[in-house]
Amino acid sequence: MVSPLTSTSSLPLELDSRDDGTHVRQATLHRLGRLAYEASWRLQQAWVDERQLDRRPDSLLLLEHDPVFTVGRRGHASHWQRQWPTITNAGIPLLHVDRGGSVTYHGPGQIVGYPILRLRAPYRGPRVFVSMLEETILRTLGDWALRGIRRERFHGVWIDGFDGPMKIAAVGVRIVRGVTMHGFALNVCPDLRPFSWIEPCGIADCRVTSMSAQLGVALSCEAVTASLAAHFAEVFGLTWTEDATVPLDLHGGTP
Repeated sequence: MVSPLTSTSSLPLELDSRDDGTHVRQATLHRLGRLAYEASWRLQQAWVDERQLDRRPDSLLLLEHDPVFTVGRRGHASHWQRQWPTITNAGIPLLHVDRGGSVTYHGPGQIVGYPILRLRAPYRGPRVFVSMLEETILRTLGDWALRGIRRERFHGVWIDGFDGPMKIAAVGVRIVRGVTMHGFALNVCPDLRPFSWIEPCGIADCRVTSMSAQLGVALSCEAVTASLAAHFAEVFGLTWTEDATVPLDLHGGTP
């Protein structure tokens, strides 16, 4: 089912995310490379707890995942069971997690962003927060002359193809006592085959694409990560302090 398409960039003035209109917020940026999903989930949970107690500043984690399917709170077995033997044979785990949305795939070549932010004025709640994440991705795509679009009733960012829209980035979040976790996933140059084994985000006949597929050239995730970080800071009114340290064992078990 195809819904109406909306414009590429529509960030309203009310999304200015400075605390009092004069001071830009300080935040930490963590580029974590490639990381198992379970490890990043534990890390988010620990840092959300610390952010709620004001023991750490707002943060953004940017990383890639080992191959994994994740199912959010709106997931239904019909969204992945049709190709369950293929998923099983591929040896890719399927995890039920606490974000919004249904099933999606993560893997190398896809940049995942996990903002851990205190949601307060002027972020103005989850709808505006999701819109700001989409705006960050739209601006990033624009750096490579790709025109991303929004679709009514569907979160994420799309590319308007000849045969209809194709999803290039997914958004699924959770807010825990005013602090955000989970976030977005932008397809830079991943293997797109696993998306055909599921109904991505629970959308029947959803087609998925990547930046590399659209441009016909190989892209560097490192370059796209830098662009995402810069645009995230612009959209959310942040200045980055980069932090390479992670005070948590990232190689333990599932949360």
